[in-house]
Amino acid sequence: MELAFLLISLAALLALGVPVAFALGGASLATFLLLDIPTVVAFQRMAASMNVFVLMAIPFFVFAGELMARTGIAERLVQVAEGVFGRSRGGLGQVDVGASMMFGAVSGSAVASVSAMGSTLMPMMREKGYDSDYAVNVTITAAILGILIPPSHNMIIYAAASPVGVSVGDLFLAGLVPGVLAGAALMLVAWRVAIKRNYPPGESPGLRALARATLAAIPGLFTALIIVFGILLGAFTPTESSAVAVLYTILIGVLAYRTLNWQSFMQAAAGAVKTTAMVMLIIGAAGMFGWLFALLEGPAGLASLLTSISSGPVTTLLFILLVLLLLGAFMDMAPLIIIMTPIFLPVAMEVGVDPIHFGIIMLLNLGIGLVTPPVGSVLFVGCAVGNEKPENVIRTIWPFYGALIVVLLAVTFIPALSLWLPSIWN
Repeated sequence: MELAFLLISLAALLALGVPVAFALGGASLATFLLLDIPTVVAFQRMAASMNVFVLMAIPFFVFAGELMARTGIAERLVQVAEGVFGRSRGGLGQVDVGASMMFGAVSGSAVASVSAMGSTLMPMMREKGYDSDYAVNVTITAAILGILIPPSHNMIIYAAASPVGVSVGDLFLAGLVPGVLAGAALMLVAWRVAIKRNYPPGESPGLRALARATLAAIPGLFTALIIVFGILLGAFTPTESSAVAVLYTILIGVLAYRTLNWQSFMQAAAGAVKTTAMVMLIIGAAGMFGWLFALLEGPAGLASLLTSISSGPVTTLLFILLVLLLLGAFMDMAPLIIIMTPIFLPVAMEVGVDPIHFGIIMLLNLGIGLVTPPVGSVLFVGCAVGNEKPENVIRTIWPFYGALIVVLLAVTFIPALSLWLPSIWN
């Protein structure tokens, strides 16, 4: 009864439009009162969920992403992508995906990517005769590539939520091939849709301009390399690497690009504080909800249900994918990682799935949820940046959505796509 009350309360609050963090917290507090557990325990669990050392990396990574968005790195990456992909049919769509992949490697944030790429490329697309819904579709689906291409703060959240030891460095390596594969699939769909809509071929600025743009972008791209290889080589921990990323970003913004001034620095700091506060509040509320869910034996019941209805590894994984896709359409990514990782990871491991592999499956799956109505945050940010109605975007997003689903299935059932690079490194 208490478990049903917890889940029904959460569903009712979400249906009323209550923000996810407050819905999780409200449903949990109401259940604590029903169980006659002192409410101080609820806040103790909330604090304990946020008091995890590895989570200290999140504010620094968010801050580095905010700084990068204000140092002109987005424009430089667009110039590089335009030099590589610009001549193809609907070239700006290819440029959008390519630039988002590179920016994702720098910022690690889907929302930051859709904001930076959208404000830069959507006006260019409209000026060249592209439809607004196409511009938004390409930008928002490409933005989630930053969740897979390292470094990604969502990988750190998964590592913290995992009931078994998971290496952040291995997660970074594991996401690279799936991220590139998803980018290639989106490029193919963007090209096919561009042909169908008869968009004009793009223009390439030439090899000399590409070389200049690449040289200009290298300092910014080095941020991701420093973080990933610093962790893999043992030079610093994920938390230390995030602080190094901030210091390096400040240096290149001031000395190399000369675009970072005091005003933009303070704007980046304010944006990072706001984003971090939202993320940590969600993590705390999700941790409180997850503890209560475990206390009421919800994970055990769900695991038992999974094993009873599945006839093998394929059925189990397909069921997990379906549940995560449905949940991702209604809840944000961070709370789902915190709540669902302890539930689904043991089940996946029982059917032979490696924890690193499952982490990539979960991140890509929930990343698709970010562009899925009714709660997809990246979808609505992209619509706001592109000044386009969500219903128009949803009507034509399905080819891009289908490409991501195909990649998700490939990543799920071909473990080597995720585990190849970690196995070589180790």
